[in-house]
Amino acid sequence: MEWFLILAAQPAASKPTLRFVWEEASSVGVGIIIVLVLLSMCAWAVMAYKALQMRKARHLNGCFENEFRVQSGVTAMFDRRIQVEGCPFFNVYSDGCHALEERLKGPDGERRKRLSLKSMEHIKGMVEASVAREAVALEGGLILLAIAVSGAPFIGLFGTVWGVMEVFSAAAQAGNATLVTVAPGVAAALATTVAGLVVAIPSMFGYNWLVHNLRVHNVELDNFAQEFASRLETEFLVDEPLPETPRSEAPNTGEAKSHKKGEMEEEKKGDDEQQPELLGTGVG
Repeated sequence: MEWFLILAAQPAASKPTLRFVWEEASSVGVGIIIVLVLLSMCAWAVMAYKALQMRKARHLNGCFENEFRVQSGVTAMFDRRIQVEGCPFFNVYSDGCHALEERLKGPDGERRKRLSLKSMEHIKGMVEASVAREAVALEGGLILLAIAVSGAPFIGLFGTVWGVMEVFSAAAQAGNATLVTVAPGVAAALATTVAGLVVAIPSMFGYNWLVHNLRVHNVELDNFAQEFASRLETEFLVDEPLPETPRSEAPNTGEAKSHKKGEMEEEKKGDDEQQPELLGTGVG
């Protein structure tokens, strides 16, 4: 009998926190939590996919760069029609080689061996455009992480404010604002803020890590593009000699002096002839 009374005096086992909050949450709170769960799943999927994509790209870039540097000619791999899927370096290389082939085709169908400076500038522009496309392709999907980082806490905060407003509104209408009646609703309202932080914090770390790796990758991509363009100029650019500056012929100093001296003597002789005439006029 005493054993039965002891069991009856013990309080009932408390429910797990998440289960209790879920049961006490309003329809608005439940909807916000579902939205945040879906956003979290999308953010984790993007982080996993981008991490694998960047890891693969870095590995393929390293292998392709090592192979590119040991080739005797800059278009050796392109001439063998080698294909490397998922390699940004190869995509830039392929676009540059295609632009080179178009510029090397002569009007009569023959293939030139050298290019002018204007044609080389066109090829370099195509390479730079390809670099920009590859950078944009790798940055795809980061906008979803940015939304998760900046938007999830505010969505959760909206759910908390809405839930607290509902709790106090109901307590005011019932005229019974005790802790037992208010606490469950407030706890359920705070759950949406917790859910928003659970979504935002991992997304923030993943976003910063991906942005750092993207910056490093873009620098490596620019360096490869410059190396590729430099080799193209070395092998295909015409060495145009600088135009010779015409030398200005300096006048002969001796001739100039003698000419000037002759003019002075003629002027002096003319003055001597005029003096007798003036004297004769005065005597008469």
